[in-house]
Amino acid sequence: MDTSVHNLKNLFAQLGLDNSDAKIEAFFSQHSLPSDMLLAEAPFWNEGQRHFIEESLQEDADWSEVIDELDTRLR
Repeated sequence: MDTSVHNLKNLFAQLGLDNSDAKIEAFFSQHSLPSDMLLAEAPFWNEGQRHFIEESLQEDADWSEVIDELDTRLR
């Protein structure tokens, strides 16, 4: 059972990314998505990250809301 707090900082950690505030802001400065691309299709994800995003959204998992926030911030 996942009992972690589901926020953007912890999502970055879950994805294996540096989750310091500065690195999160740098990520958003360096990455963006066109409106017609699904988040999981972004070229900057590795296979594990892509799978986690897809599976979480398909299952409407606890991470879904934060993944939606990530998606919005990348647009």
